[in-house]
Amino acid sequence: MAGFGSLAPKTRNLVVAGGLSAFVLGVYYYTMKAVGGTDELQVAIDKFEEMKKKDAGNSSGAGSS
Repeated sequence: MAGFGSLAPKTRNLVVAGGLSAFVLGVYYYTMKAVGGTDELQVAIDKFEEMKKKDAGNSSGAGSS
């Protein structure tokens, strides 16, 4: 890292941005692998919306009689 100080400011910024991006992507990949890659929140939202549609269908059918 001794040569890092002699780089131009824009080049230094690109090196730092690349390093940070690699770190963030690595943490994201590790987290998704540890969790199992499933999006549990999205599954829960889909189930809730499905139940809401069923309830709306039942209440609208009962109200038209």
